[in-house]
Amino acid sequence: MPANNRPAPGLPTRKQILDFIQNSPVPAGKREISREFGLKGNEKIQLKALLKDMAEEGLIDGKRTAFHKLGGLPKVTVLRVIDIDEGEAIAVPDTWQPEDATPPPRIRLIEKGRGSALKKGDRVLSRTEESGTGWRAFPMKKLELRAEQVLGVVEIDGAGKPWLAPVDKRIRNSSPISDLGEAKAGELVLGVPMGRSARPSIKVTEVLGEPLAPKAFSLIAIHKHGIPNHFDEETLAEAQEAAKLPLSHEQREDLRHLPIVAIDPSDARDHDDAIWAQPDGEGGFDALVAIADVSFYVRPGGKIDREARKRGNSVYFPDRVVPMLPEVLSADVCSLRSGEDRAAMACHLKIDAAGKLVNWRFTRALVRIHEVIAYEEAQARIDEDRAEAHIRNLWACWQLLAAARKDRDPLELELPERRVKLDDKGRITEIAVRERLDAHRVVEDFMIAANVAAAKALEAKTAPVVYRIHETPGREKLTALKDYLATFDKKLALGQVITPGLFNRMLKGITDEAEKALIMEAVLRSQTQAYYGPANAGHFGLALASYAHFTSPIRRYADLLVHRSLVDAYSLEQPRPGGDIPATSGLSERDREDLGRVSDAISKAERRAMEAERETIDRYVAAWLSSRVGEVFDTRITGVQKFGFFATIIGLGGDGLVPVSTLGDERFGYDEKAQVLVGEQSSTTYAVGQILRLRLAEANPLTGALKYELEEGNGRIEPRGRPQPVKKVGGYVAGQRGRPRNIRHQGRGKR
Repeated sequence: MPANNRPAPGLPTRKQILDFIQNSPVPAGKREISREFGLKGNEKIQLKALLKDMAEEGLIDGKRTAFHKLGGLPKVTVLRVIDIDEGEAIAVPDTWQPEDATPPPRIRLIEKGRGSALKKGDRVLSRTEESGTGWRAFPMKKLELRAEQVLGVVEIDGAGKPWLAPVDKRIRNSSPISDLGEAKAGELVLGVPMGRSARPSIKVTEVLGEPLAPKAFSLIAIHKHGIPNHFDEETLAEAQEAAKLPLSHEQREDLRHLPIVAIDPSDARDHDDAIWAQPDGEGGFDALVAIADVSFYVRPGGKIDREARKRGNSVYFPDRVVPMLPEVLSADVCSLRSGEDRAAMACHLKIDAAGKLVNWRFTRALVRIHEVIAYEEAQARIDEDRAEAHIRNLWACWQLLAAARKDRDPLELELPERRVKLDDKGRITEIAVRERLDAHRVVEDFMIAANVAAAKALEAKTAPVVYRIHETPGREKLTALKDYLATFDKKLALGQVITPGLFNRMLKGITDEAEKALIMEAVLRSQTQAYYGPANAGHFGLALASYAHFTSPIRRYADLLVHRSLVDAYSLEQPRPGGDIPATSGLSERDREDLGRVSDAISKAERRAMEAERETIDRYVAAWLSSRVGEVFDTRITGVQKFGFFATIIGLGGDGLVPVSTLGDERFGYDEKAQVLVGEQSSTTYAVGQILRLRLAEANPLTGALKYELEEGNGRIEPRGRPQPVKKVGGYVAGQRGRPRNIRHQGRGKR
């Protein structure tokens, strides 16, 4: 280094650039970097290319006039106060773009004088700096507040005054509209609150259309949960360019001669996975799980990658899919279509005669799917003894895997999945519980084997792993379960090792179906929620020590990260394709250094998607039932609280509330441990799992809320909030709002 501590002339390294950007007292753009490192002429052109590469690799972000480290902050930016901690304001970036799928940093705002003049929700233009204890900022100017958007339906009362009726069942009251704009009564709109009162008026900012029109229910969920559902032009252009990447036959294992099949739902929009197996002559099987090689097309740091990180996963609704990747990739080039050459990540498995996974290897391959088969068709071929040899081999291999699964004894809970069928115009034709076939189990067990192999293969190389984690139930939940089981004269010793098999044996020994349903609900409530993380804690539900998601990279970012780690660990990199496509298909530097932040972000995105999907199904069910208000149904109680109980229609779903006020004139006491309501005079009991006949009293498609009453009830349910006339919109009856019950979905690929 020269005496003035300036670097020697010449193009700086990535680390030198990052250090300068991070430590510069002023915003550091291309000009400042050139000046700092004494660059001239052709060196400035090389710097421009280097900065572009660093942006694509996810090392920096920003504009050419002011770069900052990706995951960091600009020197001057707008912050939003989220908390006041002992007089000190805590803020986050107001326009945080989670392109690197990380949560926003918490920043201490350093104000002059004592105490904070700022309050929660304030927006402040601030100068930021990173210290040894984290980020801090110095306020420069207080800015106007920017209100959060709200979603609802315009209603006009008898006096001609407009109101916004919420589509969120947790919000009970409508809000007055001060500025209707061009919206009309009955339209679904976006608006912003005006003023700071407890009940601010609403200014309509966007008209979304007919709230009960086909495809509106998923649109409500998309807007409510802030799910990104549009790709910008630059991302689409990069996807088109990526789709043209040539497949090198020399660089890939050619598996096109194998009769590999994809078994999927009949309405599948994309095909991530396909399978093949043949006997090994020793009582076991050589098997193959071929997975779309998304990492070849989606490189870290590129525009597609940043959008995929932000989305975290695809979101599936009855009428549409909001894909993680642009359609040219998700539904075309990456999708394993029948009869077309496709890039695949091949997981070769060795299954012994006991069904144990004894060996594995991973390659980048070229495949040509022999056939895409619907679950029902594959099952029918087996049942009717008309399956081809390669299909029979899959079932034979699965029987070994199923035997090993039985020995492992994973958690077996009956979790029915509702399926909404629509006609060509988006109208509901049927809602039913999806049938569970052996064909589903075949594919699931092949996928589980591949996921285990991926986790173990990365562990063998001490490589980064995004694990799929399902922890053992915590002591607090187990204590609650123990107390509940005691009401059935059943014991749960907390001192023993808790295993999935313990719950299975408990349920297996119950012959009374009503009691079994009660205890199954309790066991389900005791489980923790699965998540993604880099520190292995096992998968309790599957009874597996190491488990990762590898099999769905088209629709899950976690799987894409696992693919990239395998590329690095097993030297599967393809040659640089050239053009504007980033060079590497392995992990980016930031992901190799820290998988925790992106794992947290995609776990949150998954929960957001599950909630949106569930709420949309609830709205479809409410719409389906809105013409059947007054009918009596066989239901099962799914939850009990002191204000009433929740019940769902057997074989259909649709959780709705039965308010305690409608149960008769006597008082009902609530036993929290037993989760029951008990009548003080009659000793009538309402408990989770109980089967009873209820009359549907209300169904609101806008919110998905249902309410029931006893079969002999007198219709005592009273609407809450601003009185509204019951009306028909688009053929559906709009009723009152209720409350949802969160049931964790455990379908294919969501374990």
